Amino acid sequence: MSFAAWSAFAGLLLIGMALISSLVERLPLSTSMLYLGIGLAISPLGFGWVELEPLGKAVLLERLAEVVVVLSLFTSGMKMGVDLSDGRWKLPVRLAVVSMLVTVALVALAGHYVLGLSIGAAVLLGGVLAPTDPVLAADVQVDHYEDRDRLRFGLTGEAGLNDGTAFPIIMLGLGLLGLHEIGAWGWRWFAVDVVWAVFAGLAIGAGVGLAVGRLVLYLRRTHREAVGLDQFLALGVIALAYGLALLLVAYGFLAVFAAGVVLRQLERRESAATRDAQPPSGTIAHDAVSGAAATETDDSAVHPAHAPAFMAHAMLGFTEQVERVGEVVAVIAVGLLLWTIEWPLELSLFIALALLVIRPVAVAIGLAGSRSARVQRALIGWFGIRGIGSIYYLMYAVNHGVPTEVAADLIGITLAVISVSVVVHGFSVKPLVSMYERLKHRRSLR
Repeated sequence: MSFAAWSAFAGLLLIGMALISSLVERLPLSTSMLYLGIGLAISPLGFGWVELEPLGKAVLLERLAEVVVVLSLFTSGMKMGVDLSDGRWKLPVRLAVVSMLVTVALVALAGHYVLGLSIGAAVLLGGVLAPTDPVLAADVQVDHYEDRDRLRFGLTGEAGLNDGTAFPIIMLGLGLLGLHEIGAWGWRWFAVDVVWAVFAGLAIGAGVGLAVGRLVLYLRRTHREAVGLDQFLALGVIALAYGLALLLVAYGFLAVFAAGVVLRQLERRESAATRDAQPPSGTIAHDAVSGAAATETDDSAVHPAHAPAFMAHAMLGFTEQVERVGEVVAVIAVGLLLWTIEWPLELSLFIALALLVIRPVAVAIGLAGSRSARVQRALIGWFGIRGIGSIYYLMYAVNHGVPTEVAADLIGITLAVISVSVVVHGFSVKPLVSMYERLKHRRSLR
């Protein structure tokens, strides 16, 4: 097909999705399922318009997945409106650490004994499949920054954190395959790939988010400057946090998520600090330097009380829109790759174990004794959606020298798990979330 034909196809696709969006909301399916089906339809399994070979396009696929995940992580971070001292944060932390480690161990065992992978390849597979997806889990993430629901908050926070905390497992798997230096008894891996990279990534992201947020608010409130182009501001924070983290051998995914979280925390603190000090609604507030007038309904970007929320909402609104576009491209790409999968019986058994046994067991262990309700733990155990994050880690490993035969096996396994996850979770998410909302109101769940 020519570029003109592809342009027309893309236009029809995007317009069509916009026109049927309200219909899709009422049906028991997700937009990701539709994108996956479109990719499958134009692949060699359908009309054969595109033949995308994963090993030949591994660099392109890694970069595509990387950009989409980074945008989604920042968006997820900015949705986390709960104060850092709130006990609800224990839920995503336990999921991203304890449950993820249990998932890695069980996936590695299943990969070794069910699929016949080597120990190194099985550990690498555990790292690839352990993270839940911040891109495809929109239907079960927090609706807005004031959402305090433990189920939604836990899943959103887990998806934001474990896309970074899975990286040490990837590096360990590469080390066991002889592709990364881990040191005698793993000392270098623990010191650099675990301790330094995790905590430095979080610190860098938090520092960037805090510094940029405070600078912008100072300029807007005091000098009525730096107004507009909040889209550039959002992309700039993402790029700066991610780039600095990578330059300092830290995890950029954690840095971007931390930057989003800190910006939201800054907005909450600044809004609360100025709310009581402002004149009653409808009166005039005067700029401290110029004396320029601004009402509570006008010039919100520079109003002392409204500037923090204006900045945060503008950045979040923009990244949410870009994230949706990225989801279209990335999930269609996954659909385009499904023709490469060979589907033996062992793979079906592995997928069933991963979704029906390993995820629920890992969540049960990670959340044992937590304050979450039983129904919340059960739904968290089910909604372990795999997606674009796994594609990134997979292609990252492939581009770091995984042998071709091992890479082909890992690609087939990962694509199969993602495709099944998109379908089964896509069909079940809306009915289960509706059921949960009814139970929540009857039982006063929080």
